[in-house]
Amino acid sequence: MSGYSAFARYYDELTANIDYKRRGEYFHEIIKKFKSTKDNILLDLACGTGSISEVMAGLGYDVVGVDNSDEMLGMAIEKKFDSGLNIQYLCQDMRKLDMFGTIDITICALDSINHLSSLNDVRKVFEGVAFFSELNGLFIFDVNTLYKHRQVLANNTFTYETDNVYCVWENTLDPDTDEVRMNLEFFEREDNGMWSRSSDGFSEKAYSEDEIEKLLADCGFELLAKYGDDTFSPPAETSQRIVYAARCIRNGQTNY
Repeated sequence: MSGYSAFARYYDELTANIDYKRRGEYFHEIIKKFKSTKDNILLDLACGTGSISEVMAGLGYDVVGVDNSDEMLGMAIEKKFDSGLNIQYLCQDMRKLDMFGTIDITICALDSINHLSSLNDVRKVFEGVAFFSELNGLFIFDVNTLYKHRQVLANNTFTYETDNVYCVWENTLDPDTDEVRMNLEFFEREDNGMWSRSSDGFSEKAYSEDEIEKLLADCGFELLAKYGDDTFSPPAETSQRIVYAARCIRNGQTNY
């Protein structure tokens, strides 16, 4: 995992195509299927710059956002000041989660689980969420699929251009591990018309459905549903994203 120091500066500009309001409302609809939405503490795990935290707080949840990047959280706090929403942000590695109390709902969006480099790291996250979940608390998260890593991300290069920044995103796939190493080169236009260059990089690893579901069960969760590509339909062979909804059925705090 990385602090994403360079990426954080351009993250919102480069992800402007993501409809965070729609995505937050999608999570809200999943929550309503399995739990009352009133008076819930919601943990936004790997919250990044706080865009989904803002949506969930606007929908009435008491939101705590956790991220491991000071730079990302700095931008999230600026949004909170602008919106006036009562969101609490904590800088933590999600593998070492440490809450002040129990949580009713945990969400983890935008392939943050894929940023974990091993099944053992995923287990640590699931164990931490279970430990701090209320009994029957919900855990909703998404992952990029093996199909996306092998066929879409793969060894491809993508470019993104806005008025102020040009980004070259180069992927390298390890076919033995389904891990994609991502190298990002940023070129930012300065006030004097010159361009400055900065770099960042990180990896994403894809996990099979069987691996994810076994870890959920091992860590005390009951799988409630899984959806393909931000729909309410089951995943297909060509789904690029799977959204999992699970319920905590063992009080993690009695299992440690």
